[in-house]
Amino acid sequence: MELSELFKIENKIEPAAGRIIISEPLSRDGFFGRSVIVMTEHNDNGSLGFILNKSTGLSVNSFISDCNDESFPVYVGGPVSTNTLHFIHTIGMKLPKSKQIKDGLFWGGDFDLLKKLINSGTITPAEVRFFVGYSGWSPSQLQGELDNNSWLVSEMPTKQIMTPDEDNLWKNSVIGTSDDYKFWLNIPSNPNWN
Repeated sequence: MELSELFKIENKIEPAAGRIIISEPLSRDGFFGRSVIVMTEHNDNGSLGFILNKSTGLSVNSFISDCNDESFPVYVGGPVSTNTLHFIHTIGMKLPKSKQIKDGLFWGGDFDLLKKLINSGTITPAEVRFFVGYSGWSPSQLQGELDNNSWLVSEMPTKQIMTPDEDNLWKNSVIGTSDDYKFWLNIPSNPNWN
């Protein structure tokens, strides 16, 4: 078997809102190496999602002065519009203007109401995740990256999407796919460590 065949990814499902994409193990990209991205949009206009396993080390009150709670971490969503703050959540249509991206998972909504819910202690970090910037692809760009074996498309339960696990999420996401990709777990993140 040729090395190129060993790393050929055969996506059995298409990318879609609510699914995840998992970066291949040898990606040297600073933003996307060993990343797991939840897709919030995928259509003829392009694709958009947020990296789930790259923390900023800061909490939402560092970005929004009238949010008093320090327990809501903020993640790096991607390299696009890094001066913007986005969020996904499980509180559903209790937050007007939310967009459902899969069963039990929503994107965006009334931010002023969200701040009130945070400040009143009505919601917890398990119900909302914040991101600075986003990962975006122009029409057919993501498909080109899939064709170049950069990403593996998979499913992930909403509960796992909402549970921060920066250190193990990539590994656990790979484990949750086909046995064909389990060997990825044995590849060092830096090939020079081999």
